[in-house]
Amino acid sequence: MTEADRQEQILALVHQRGFVSIEAMAEHFSVTPQTIRRDVNRLCAKSLLRRYHGGAGLPSGIENAAYQARQVMQLAEKKRIAHAVAEEIPDGSSIFIAIGTTTEQVARALLDHRGLKIITNNLHAANILTENADFEVLVAGGIMNNRERGLVGESTVEFVGQFKTDFCVVGVGGIDGDGTLLDFDVREVRVSQAMMQHARQTVVVADHSKFGRNAMARLGRLEEAQLLVTDRPPPAALKTLIKRSKTRLLLAR
Repeated sequence: MTEADRQEQILALVHQRGFVSIEAMAEHFSVTPQTIRRDVNRLCAKSLLRRYHGGAGLPSGIENAAYQARQVMQLAEKKRIAHAVAEEIPDGSSIFIAIGTTTEQVARALLDHRGLKIITNNLHAANILTENADFEVLVAGGIMNNRERGLVGESTVEFVGQFKTDFCVVGVGGIDGDGTLLDFDVREVRVSQAMMQHARQTVVVADHSKFGRNAMARLGRLEEAQLLVTDRPPPAALKTLIKRSKTRLLLAR
């Protein structure tokens, strides 16, 4: 097992149990406690775990990891998700693209399309999309969120409300076991909510690490989305909820 694989499984184990001791993880992975401590320290440095006496638990639901760190976390999975989303969007569509690292990858995956009209508050996505001269890219005004390189605030919400698009592509900080969509910044959430309300179809993009992850701000319900695109099957409770709803599940391969 590689170091990256072990760290990914440590994350999954802590998400499942809430807290795991160093000794229990060392026994589980058949490695020394020192190896586990190094793994945990690296995951804590990325704000993916929090160190507690004798072990590790879930990080705070108040603050997300830094954008630059999230850009490389689960990058292969995010790229697969992005390409799956791009295949769902036909040429000539209008799209809201919200703030986030996965939505940034969606913007990149859309570059081979033609005739798209995109409204976004995500400056990373806007910069990528301008590489295609056939696109019309509208950037919302508002207050700059320096941490996320995105625009938020009441003027951003008002700008979004002027449009009705075919699609809204939105990322999340976490998906609770009961289907609640969560994120970390209330100002971002309000813009994303406006996008969802003014789109004919909402596409939620979330890699497997978002299942069961804690965050403080409530974005909405998974059932409000027409499509969830992820890279692994969700936990059983979410699978059951999706089957009972009109939300379609698409696994990116």
